[in-house]
Amino acid sequence: MTTEATGPLKGVRIVEFAGIGPGPFAAGMFGDMGADVIRLDRVGSKFTAQKFSARGRRVVDVDLKNAESIEGVLELLDSADALIEGFRPGVMERLGLGPDVVLARNPKLVYGRMTGWGQEGPLAQAAGHDLNYIAITGALAAIGPKDGRPVPPLNLVGDFGGGALYLVVGVLAAVINARATGKGQVVDTAMCDGAVSLMSMFYEFRAQKMWKEERESNFLDGGAPFYGAYETSDGQYVSIGSIEPQFYALLREKAGLSDQVFDAQQDQSKWAEQKAKIAAVFKTRTRAEWNAIMEGTDICYGPVLTMSEAIEHPHLKARQTFVEVGGVVQPAPAPRFSATPSNVRPVGSAKLADVVSEWKK
Repeated sequence: MTTEATGPLKGVRIVEFAGIGPGPFAAGMFGDMGADVIRLDRVGSKFTAQKFSARGRRVVDVDLKNAESIEGVLELLDSADALIEGFRPGVMERLGLGPDVVLARNPKLVYGRMTGWGQEGPLAQAAGHDLNYIAITGALAAIGPKDGRPVPPLNLVGDFGGGALYLVVGVLAAVINARATGKGQVVDTAMCDGAVSLMSMFYEFRAQKMWKEERESNFLDGGAPFYGAYETSDGQYVSIGSIEPQFYALLREKAGLSDQVFDAQQDQSKWAEQKAKIAAVFKTRTRAEWNAIMEGTDICYGPVLTMSEAIEHPHLKARQTFVEVGGVVQPAPAPRFSATPSNVRPVGSAKLADVVSEWKK
């Protein structure tokens, strides 16, 4: 780990207004990719290096209820490429830091806004969390067992997939445009919008009448016997994704699925029987034994690992997908760049006046 910035965003200046969830994650990605990220946090905050999302930026304690502090923030933004904030709509305006004020001073600034419901709409002012934002998009209803309740897909679909990653893409696109045109803009990132966008393929299947809205009834939601997870004899689980005919044929060969019922791979009327028989087969061996038979083949196979196990998986270790920072193992920066590699930098602290002076040079 080094304190020197490297990566494709070296030289890009981003101001992060303290928040939780997707905002800090996005800022951490910017920092990993070399951007100079300044996090404006409340006085006495506990944003420390113990949080993975803390890495890659400097933290400035600031009182946003103080007029002098607001003026200092405006001066900082005069030299910034982008701003990211995750408050409810109207909060930044009430602080005197809304887009109209800031863009009037720095027309090239990209103003990234991260919310669950978006900047307008009937729910814009309502409180919510990841689960609520994806609940209205069709995503949550599609995940879970057929005869059970919808299962929250952690915070991957709303906060981080539909939120943080869309914020990163939107801000970077707007920065590229600002550098070409001299004009900044507001990037309205709503988790509900992003989650719907992530669902594009499934809405396409629906439009083509290739998707049933009942859970676990389709080939990618656990309904198909050749795409899902199965329990092994030692109480562990493995995953198979043998969609293509040649991969399915290899699954049959390696698992000994010789019964004629498996000849009709795409016949959904046979899926329940096929699933039951495949489940029985996987229960005959341990996960380690199935690994020895299937891992690394074109079956499209992977053991279902816990986070502790994932850290030790040979493939992820070979790729250094996890790194150790301050004695704590955590995900490494992604994606990877051949010419301008990202790196992990520790969190640092700074004073607002010092950063303003530095950025003015």
